[in-house]
Amino acid sequence: MRLHLLLLLALCGTGTTAAALSYSLRGNWSICNGNGSLELPGAVPGCVHSALFQQGLIQDSYYRFNDLNYRWISLDNWTYSKEFKIPFEISKWQKVNLILEGVDTISKILFNEVTIGETDNMFNRYEQCSFSWDWGPSFPTQGIWKDVRIEAYNICHLNDFTFSPIYDKSAQAWNLEIEATFDVVSSKPVCGQVIVAIPKLQTQQMYNLELQPGKRIVELFLNISKNITVETWWPHGHGNQTGYNMTILFELDGGLNIEKSAKVYFRTVELIEEPIKGSPGLSFYFKINGFPIFLKGSNWIPADSFQDRVTSELLRLLLQSVVDANMNTLRVWGGGIYEQDEFYELCDELGIMVWQDFMFACALYPTDQGFLDSVRAEVAYQIKRLKSHPSIIIWSGNNENEEALMMNWYHISITDRPIYIKDYVTLYVKNIRELVLAGDKSRPFITSSPTNGAETVAEGWVSQNPNSNYFGDVHFYDYISDCWNWKVFPRARFASEYGYQSWPSFSTLEKVSSTEDWSFSSKFSLHRQHHEGGNKQMLYQAGLHFKLPESTDPLRTFKDTIYLTQVMQAQCVKTETEFYRRSRSEIVDQQGHTMGALYWQLNDIWQAPSWASLEYGGKWKMLHYFAQNFFAPLLPVGFENENTFYIYGVSDLHSDYSMTLTVRVHTWSSLEPVCSCVTEHLVMKGGEAVRLYEEPVSELLRRCGNCTRESCVVSFYLSADHELLSPTNYHFLSSLKEAVGLCKAQITAIISQQGDIFVFDLETSAVAPFVWLDVGSIPGRFSDNGFLMTEKTRTILFYPWEPTSKSELEQSFHVTSLTDIY
Repeated sequence: MRLHLLLLLALCGTGTTAAALSYSLRGNWSICNGNGSLELPGAVPGCVHSALFQQGLIQDSYYRFNDLNYRWISLDNWTYSKEFKIPFEISKWQKVNLILEGVDTISKILFNEVTIGETDNMFNRYEQCSFSWDWGPSFPTQGIWKDVRIEAYNICHLNDFTFSPIYDKSAQAWNLEIEATFDVVSSKPVCGQVIVAIPKLQTQQMYNLELQPGKRIVELFLNISKNITVETWWPHGHGNQTGYNMTILFELDGGLNIEKSAKVYFRTVELIEEPIKGSPGLSFYFKINGFPIFLKGSNWIPADSFQDRVTSELLRLLLQSVVDANMNTLRVWGGGIYEQDEFYELCDELGIMVWQDFMFACALYPTDQGFLDSVRAEVAYQIKRLKSHPSIIIWSGNNENEEALMMNWYHISITDRPIYIKDYVTLYVKNIRELVLAGDKSRPFITSSPTNGAETVAEGWVSQNPNSNYFGDVHFYDYISDCWNWKVFPRARFASEYGYQSWPSFSTLEKVSSTEDWSFSSKFSLHRQHHEGGNKQMLYQAGLHFKLPESTDPLRTFKDTIYLTQVMQAQCVKTETEFYRRSRSEIVDQQGHTMGALYWQLNDIWQAPSWASLEYGGKWKMLHYFAQNFFAPLLPVGFENENTFYIYGVSDLHSDYSMTLTVRVHTWSSLEPVCSCVTEHLVMKGGEAVRLYEEPVSELLRRCGNCTRESCVVSFYLSADHELLSPTNYHFLSSLKEAVGLCKAQITAIISQQGDIFVFDLETSAVAPFVWLDVGSIPGRFSDNGFLMTEKTRTILFYPWEPTSKSELEQSFHVTSLTDIY
């Protein structure tokens, strides 16, 4: 790709005393292909695909097979050109810079026909998954995907400004390390003073400075009196996200004033790796402000193949859905992109912790000097850009590259392995780690995920088994074993990837498909599935516990199959996540103390089957509604072991609570419970998982009359003073394809409106598992969905994301339960 800029005329004007001027080159550019046969206007920021679509030259790139049809776009060379006039006199400025914040990816930049630069790294200022993955299409985009502008200044210019809050344990006081980078273009030293103020902390300090010509770094150390109460930043569910407004004013020679403002958050983060009684290995968990936090959440991938489509509204919708589902963490996966500033600002605001990978994934990378120089520039730039965000709690060098190397994914001969290990250490330890330790002392660094953490370091930076249950984090996928059997899951220290696939809803697929595509075995369905064997794996896993759809109507079968894949995914991830959560406080067979569960993946990049819980555009799958419950701060978890039924109480709270546990048993054929029991008052310890209840299944069935495993289902919840403290959870005593007494439920809804919220009053004629409420393409979410309905009536709320009406909801509303496909 080429960027061609032509300066037509420098407009003359009077002199100015401004510190700097900035002239944006955003907006309309001209784009042409390699041989000049195609020329069109295009927006910057943007990419070639978006420009072609906006001019009506191509369809939606996600429609049907267009990821194949439009490969020619990525295979061609493209030139972006712009002719412009600068509205100020260049000669009056000592330095004029052309700033390109992001160029995708290999380009040559010409200014007035003179080559002034080249780019080869889209993660520097001037996408890995663009070339497809098992959840996304191949759209290697080209374009100017971030801001471009001209800056002019005299005397000196503030290039970068960053800071890190540091807590001094010995002094029991907060300090702020501030770093400012200047370009001093004056031929003489520039003197002046700096005033840093945080008014709400009654803090203001003044510093004298002298800047010598050239690139200069100013380091300031701001002390905050320990007599001032500093409110800390907490993850969602653990406290407030308090921030303080800070201003920094540079008053320099020549009447030059430069002022910056920022939001400052105070928090500490520690990665605890220490011996555990009764278990070999080391712990792996995070303390925020000294408090152990169980990380609950998912893995983030880019929200679209075309970054110019990722709006502020979309980012907020997706991240609000994270906290609405009781999550507190996202892992920004190393095969995507470093997200835009607004992403991290929203995470700060919402209390979402970020596990930040560097952008290296599932590959063996070179270590020639040119590549290392590019990587070092990338890493240094991203550290400087992101380190002020309290939401980022850890840097990780790569995704799965240690495991790929040591488990020999790429069939490296034993004799050659030392060379590859040396290259691995060179890249991730001697370069990336070195830069992190030098540039950011406020958060931990690990070389890879999964990794054995401190054990990996002890083994020379690569571990014989990077996926060990006794150290670090694990990635775990198993599509063959029965996901209802919790014993197949690893009792690891931290699960940072795991999951199951499902298809997105029909209303999402309908927009990018045609009628001949609406079959599970269509060419479209096979093409859209990028995970080998994925469609068969979904049906196999679903078939273990559910009857597969057998309608004579092909469209009905397709919709029912979509629904069943979402049921399967939600139930599988629920079982696995609840296992991790209840394993936080115990050691079993020398394994346990699990302190994190981040399922793969949160969001979709297009409309296709994937592991996501949010469909493309943000619609909640059944899994996301389940996550709202299985990530609840207080949760009862039921499971069986050796024919005994157990209920554990899991708490993320900071305090102990007195409560009772209610256990009910229903038959599938009746809306009235056949038995119910309430425990005596229990004390649920804050930040622990403890056993609350146990009973042999045979005794439970005998106590409840004529119950059998196939005819009954168990539900349970925690309460205090008749107030519900937890979601109502459930436990199936058999596969639902073997359920006895389950009959077709007739479910009706009366919809009413209360302000901006809509109320759905539901009534059912029979017990209904996995009740799914759907309003098609109307954007919004329900208060609950995919639930087990064991009572005759239930009220559910709908929160629209855009203005809608009662009549629109009534026309679009459809309800499905498992009984509809049996």
